[in-house]
Amino acid sequence: MEKIRRDRLSDDIIDWIPALRAFAWTLCRKQQEVDDLVQETLLKGIAAFHRYRPGTNLRAWLFTIMRNTFYSASVKTTRERPAAADCASTSVVVPATQEWSVRGGEVWAAVGRLPRHYREVIILIGMLGESYESVAAICGIPMGTVKSRLNRARAMLLAEMGETVPEPHAARKSVD
Repeated sequence: MEKIRRDRLSDDIIDWIPALRAFAWTLCRKQQEVDDLVQETLLKGIAAFHRYRPGTNLRAWLFTIMRNTFYSASVKTTRERPAAADCASTSVVVPATQEWSVRGGEVWAAVGRLPRHYREVIILIGMLGESYESVAAICGIPMGTVKSRLNRARAMLLAEMGETVPEPHAARKSVD
């Protein structure tokens, strides 16, 4: 029975590899580091299958493993090399064949320049479709913090892209 459960969980974990890769890109923007982080997450997830509770959010569980693995490695690297820079690159290669492609590259570059805690939230919610509750669990923060980080990240992106940031309650103001 245990082998059947383990095989099924392994299959389910494999189904989430594309989402894990996308989330890994928000943490590390170098291909080799992304591949290593996804592999380490998969190994830890399969090794810890006995701690996973069936019926709970497997994706959130895997994202939490990935996030914790990344931050543990970051702390270790920082201790070993005090001058280590953030692994998130600000340069994004975008083919300039069409305007939408260029604009998409600009948005992705702007997301890459966000502080990591804002970037995580906006990618998890905006790109990967996670719920606020799930992001709160993945990041280990209150839901109110998720909402405020998402709001600030959106405002920072709009400002950087030269878009106007709507004023709260602007539609309610009366014109006399």
